[in-house]
Amino acid sequence: MERIVSITGKSQKIDLFKVVHRYENNPIVTCHDVNKIWDPPHLKVVTVHNAGITQYKDDILMLFRSHLRNGISVLGIARSKDGLSDWRIDPSPAMVPCDSDDEFAEGTDITSLIANEGGGLEDARITQINEHYFITYSAYHGSIQHRVRVSLAVTKDFKTFVRYGPVLETDMRNVVIFPEKIDDNFFALFRPNDSTDGHTGGIFRQILLGKTADCLSNTWDINPKPIMNQSGLPSFYSDKIGPGAPPIKTKHGWINIFHGVRSTMDGNPYYLGVALHDLKDVSRILVANFPILMPSKADCRVGEEDYIHVPQVIFCCGASRKDNGEIYIYYAGNDTVMNVGVTHEDILAELCHRYPQDTATGVALYSLKSE
Repeated sequence: MERIVSITGKSQKIDLFKVVHRYENNPIVTCHDVNKIWDPPHLKVVTVHNAGITQYKDDILMLFRSHLRNGISVLGIARSKDGLSDWRIDPSPAMVPCDSDDEFAEGTDITSLIANEGGGLEDARITQINEHYFITYSAYHGSIQHRVRVSLAVTKDFKTFVRYGPVLETDMRNVVIFPEKIDDNFFALFRPNDSTDGHTGGIFRQILLGKTADCLSNTWDINPKPIMNQSGLPSFYSDKIGPGAPPIKTKHGWINIFHGVRSTMDGNPYYLGVALHDLKDVSRILVANFPILMPSKADCRVGEEDYIHVPQVIFCCGASRKDNGEIYIYYAGNDTVMNVGVTHEDILAELCHRYPQDTATGVALYSLKSE
């Protein structure tokens, strides 16, 4: 199978081997773009990465993460008409660790939420549901080392953000919400943090499915049986997985772009994978057995003196589907710069159907001897 995709008017062939075409003008947003706009010295940044993506009015809106020079991450906004070029950076950060001047949902413990975010905000995902934009983001505690709670903020205009606090009162790093109700419930994918000191293995290999009647309630019924699980056997996903972009509705099913990690003697490279959920029963899932994108030198083009945060990492928090089935995947390179690649829903779905893996173990369900 192959498809012809277009990016800035140039046609490119993709297929089951070259699944994603990288935009030739990557990176699309860097710290230099932000530092031209955020003028105060204390707001100068050294990265732009792990950005949520949504359509807002006439723009593709990017809610990006940036490291300040004190090591804390904040969230900023960039906007583009075509989602590729001429990105306009908002004049100041959109979300920083909250204080009493911010807006909070009724009934929340404001003092607790301020402490909850004191260590920084990371990796926003955006799900539009009617006129509201639901933003899940990793909030790091200001005084408890490594304590992270995925938290919820809601906006209508990307100017005012109402904090609802932690989605769950447990360490959690990735939460993505499906953009519509299915059988009278909202669904989301969750990746819990492990209780060990490491960053791979254990329950880092699990993705869980949860449901709720009300996304604003922060009350989720989590199925303890993983919807995706890796057993640690040889795989590019063997040591860690997690949901990336909010699922995308297509004629084939819900496309779920996730990340996987394989520990090596020289670190923990991150890859992008794809899974396909049934439109009416999202617990029914096919997972492609190999990555759709692997880290390369092309994903982190920087200047000689630029900071590089984490080598061999590509990470996606947002994607955008076009009417013709093309999907633009917005991904960070080395936790340092923002890139984009284009693929097609037909190719992603075919990978899941033709080369699936056991969802409970990660073992391939196809023969290496077959054509």
